[in-house]
Amino acid sequence: MESREWRQDQGHNLKMLQISAEQILDCFHYREFIPVLKEAFCGDYEVPNRHHYDYDNGGGPNKSVLLIMPAWSNKEYVGVKVVTVSPYNGQFDLPGIQGVYTLIDAKNGLVKAQIDAKVLTVKRTAATSALASSFLSKKDSKTLLMVGTGALSPELIQAHCSVRPIEKVLIWGRNFEKAQKMAAELKLDDIVISPVESIEQGMADADIISVATLSQEPLVFGKWLKPGQHLDLVGAYRPDIREADDKCIEVSSVYIDHEGAIKETGDVVIPLSNGTLDKKDIKADLFELCSGTKEGRTNNEEITWFKSVGHALEDLSGALYIMAKIE
Repeated sequence: MESREWRQDQGHNLKMLQISAEQILDCFHYREFIPVLKEAFCGDYEVPNRHHYDYDNGGGPNKSVLLIMPAWSNKEYVGVKVVTVSPYNGQFDLPGIQGVYTLIDAKNGLVKAQIDAKVLTVKRTAATSALASSFLSKKDSKTLLMVGTGALSPELIQAHCSVRPIEKVLIWGRNFEKAQKMAAELKLDDIVISPVESIEQGMADADIISVATLSQEPLVFGKWLKPGQHLDLVGAYRPDIREADDKCIEVSSVYIDHEGAIKETGDVVIPLSNGTLDKKDIKADLFELCSGTKEGRTNNEEITWFKSVGHALEDLSGALYIMAKIE
């Protein structure tokens, strides 16, 4: 009897939370989380290099990617994200990102929660872009151009709008009907949302340009950039593909989320390899911006360029924020 009671008590203590996409959507708020994320970039965390593997998906010439991303806060929590990026998921009407996040108690190794990683990823990615924008875009930015209509795009729009006084959002997609549909369905207080038929047209009006696509070739060209604009690049998840051309680098102040961008994305790897960009030309990463050791935008005429490839610290920070809201 005593042994059974002990097992029942231990079983209660071993309970693992299963946190669904719906639960994350219900509890996650950008204005709350972005300051938490900024604090994390100034915190004491261990973040090993992530494991990055390409594999054949059988759907076409572009390979899928498997990412394994660990991070931990010593004596507190360990987190590991296993996620795939699948370039042909549009044909299945599925987001390109799928996966799971496991949160572990560092004291005893018990698994505390399994968290839907596709929603965690889009939320923390959008928050990271908005955090960078808080340092790099003009404080009075009024117009946002969203290039792309995937699962990440509405999150990027909401995140950017949470840190700047956006009054107008323009949406471009390869499929204009999808851009129209997103513009009609996304409701934000006091913000006008409209589709545009060309990226050049949208860039003519934009203060912030956010790009999140699975494009293999540049969609954004430096000849279209204007003084004072901020370019936020989120796609180009492999070193051989990019979303913006060399001219964008040439006319901009360049920032990255972390040093992994130097090896992981064509938006940085290709300009480094052809001599358009030198490592010393990269002004700062998010760790330096958040800690105040490096500065962001210096004037309203500067063009700023930010590339995000994602960091396991963002996932751990997001998972702990979600757990605090749900527990």
